Amino acid sequence: MTYETIEVRPLTPTIGAEIHGVKLSEPLGNQQFQEIHDALMQHQVVFFRDQDMTLEQHKDFGRRFGPLHIHPSAPGPEGHPEILKIHADERSKQVAGHRWHSDVSCDPEPPMGSILHLHTVPPSGGDTLFASSIAAYEALSEPMKKFLGELTARHDGSPNYHRRARVDGRVDTKQYPFADHPVIRTHPVSGKKGIFVNPVFTQYIVGIPEEESKAILEFLYAHTKQERFVCRFSWEKDSVAFWDNRAVQHLAMWDYFPQVRSGYRVTVAGDKPF
Repeated sequence: MTYETIEVRPLTPTIGAEIHGVKLSEPLGNQQFQEIHDALMQHQVVFFRDQDMTLEQHKDFGRRFGPLHIHPSAPGPEGHPEILKIHADERSKQVAGHRWHSDVSCDPEPPMGSILHLHTVPPSGGDTLFASSIAAYEALSEPMKKFLGELTARHDGSPNYHRRARVDGRVDTKQYPFADHPVIRTHPVSGKKGIFVNPVFTQYIVGIPEEESKAILEFLYAHTKQERFVCRFSWEKDSVAFWDNRAVQHLAMWDYFPQVRSGYRVTVAGDKPF
């Protein structure tokens, strides 16, 4: 694929690319927007360096790709319900994203994409790993693809968000979204199929005995995070990552305690998996 308004540098042949030649704080022209969109579809997660954005500019960039999603458990800064604050320091007992997951897959219509802007990063550590659920699916045998293609899994937000509250010493009795999604979902733009279960939100496979369900899910989790499907992004101040939740899972490394890692995330609303 060729680009006229941006430069795209792949991180691996399978997943991930850095995009240069654009300022996300400025309104995007139609062609530049389309080229960023096309790069995201091809590489599944894209990265930008040296991007100084206000919260409003951050939201404006996200809105070019669709309506913004409001997180079910984490309120945004005052006046910005669409913003999710990401912060860890010497007082943190846990960090966001420290297990492989697709963002808020418990929603009936899970988010299409997430855009994370970090303004403060530790001097070392704090990388994020991204795994291509599409590449992981394509590497499965044909009989396994057929078997998994007929299955549905329950995703539920309550176990994860209640556990996080307990770790922080809070009591949370709110009931969070849950939904049944296909184990293998079809990307609405590329038409490619990908594995859509993750250890944070997926509870079980519907209609399968518990032990069988557990074994199938554990296999898929281990399969998806193999190095051949993964890219690793090393953050710098004012870096931005934009990932397609329909195509990737991710994990944020917490190897920088007690250093500070801080920023904001905007999430683009999605649609019902099929």
